[in-house]
Amino acid sequence: MSIVHKTYLPLSLILTVLLSFTAGWFFSQQYKKKEIVKKPPRDILSKIQKRGKLNVVLLNSPSCYYIGVNGPTGFEYDLVKSYAKRLGVGLDIKTVHTVEEALSYANKPDIDLISATLTKTKKRKKLYNFGPTYYEVQEQVICNKKLNKEGRFPKDIEELENVKIVVGSKTSYEETLLQLLEDGYDFNLTTVSDLSTEEILEDVSKGKIDCTVADSNIYAINLRYFSNLSMAFNISGAEELGWIIPFGANKLEADMYEWINSFNQSGKMIELKDHYYSYIFLFDYYDKKMFYKRIKTRLPKYKKYFIKASKKYDIPWTLVAALSYQESHWNPRAKSFTGVRGLMMLTKKTAKILGVKNRLDPKESVMGGVRHLKELIRLIPSSVEGENRLKYALASYNIGFGHILDAMKLAKKMGKNPNSWADLKRILPYLSQKKYYKKLKYGYARGYEPVKYVEAIYNYKDILEKNFILDNDNNKTR
Repeated sequence: MSIVHKTYLPLSLILTVLLSFTAGWFFSQQYKKKEIVKKPPRDILSKIQKRGKLNVVLLNSPSCYYIGVNGPTGFEYDLVKSYAKRLGVGLDIKTVHTVEEALSYANKPDIDLISATLTKTKKRKKLYNFGPTYYEVQEQVICNKKLNKEGRFPKDIEELENVKIVVGSKTSYEETLLQLLEDGYDFNLTTVSDLSTEEILEDVSKGKIDCTVADSNIYAINLRYFSNLSMAFNISGAEELGWIIPFGANKLEADMYEWINSFNQSGKMIELKDHYYSYIFLFDYYDKKMFYKRIKTRLPKYKKYFIKASKKYDIPWTLVAALSYQESHWNPRAKSFTGVRGLMMLTKKTAKILGVKNRLDPKESVMGGVRHLKELIRLIPSSVEGENRLKYALASYNIGFGHILDAMKLAKKMGKNPNSWADLKRILPYLSQKKYYKKLKYGYARGYEPVKYVEAIYNYKDILEKNFILDNDNNKTR
């Protein structure tokens, strides 16, 4: 008789083997899944070209994007538009009002690009995928000038303990200041999520806030509107601005680098920066010495055209001349980056509508510009009367008629007289504040600009009238 011996494996060993096999199989499948997800690059470039639209998130601000007198404008808008033109596609724009809101769109489906003057900080680089650098800035501490008189104007980081600082939440400025606090510096910091950097700068200028931090380019733009601002010191070295694009968009990223290199080499980037940051014409409001000089050297050449247009459209020639000086400094060959040209700085589109064939011809430019002003006067609601109509039209010439309608609507809502320039010029600056402009049809506007613009024109007009003895119809000089 043979005896068969059966060998039994311990139950614990069997369970161990099964668990090891199951775990091995599970992780191998997960690895395969990850390989499948990561392997193919996202060909977003082809998707954009097939769609025919570049889906862009843009910050509604003076340094980025807003609706100007001739339509959409802004440094970053023009840059994005140039890239879309390279791709042969249009723009589908989603506007946001703070950096925090802009960042909330990162990595969302069908968002190709986020442009919001975003600094490439170490923290952000871990969270977002940036395209090529298109601008370099420095973060600056900006304070109200009155701190000088109070002996509290900070000269360095250590002196920040004497002031109250406010910055927007989720901004690079918050990141910088929090790091300084972590490094042992002591100061009073408040972060807010409901105000843009521009609105905080306005509050600093008004004395509601001691200091803030802003990029050098943003400070440069807003210094034109808020004269009580003063730069204390640089709080960072050179920092790069870039657009956020989707992770894995390798072809799109490579194409952007190729484009930005050619854009720089062609000189177009220099022209764009010069247009937005040099202020050759628009903001030389009170250079009276040069104005008096040009009354003698330039005005005599073009005065006859101002008088002729004045007679035809029933507008004082001194105001026509003042408007022309504000636009071009009486330079018939004046030209801006956006293509407006001539004594009255007409766009090609406006000139065509007005029948102006040559914008560089002084006579044609003046007649076309004054006709345009007269048509704006006709557009102003009939409830606006007297001199107010002319001032509303001048403001429209500068900022666009749509923004004037927005300001009138807001004036009425705030219990002010929408038909009075005295009230409207106090309302227009609100068009640059998010809590107001986000509810208005035409959105953000540089509301301080038309106020200064109209005041400058009337200032020049007064100087002209003091220098000339006018006859009754304001058209001829004795």
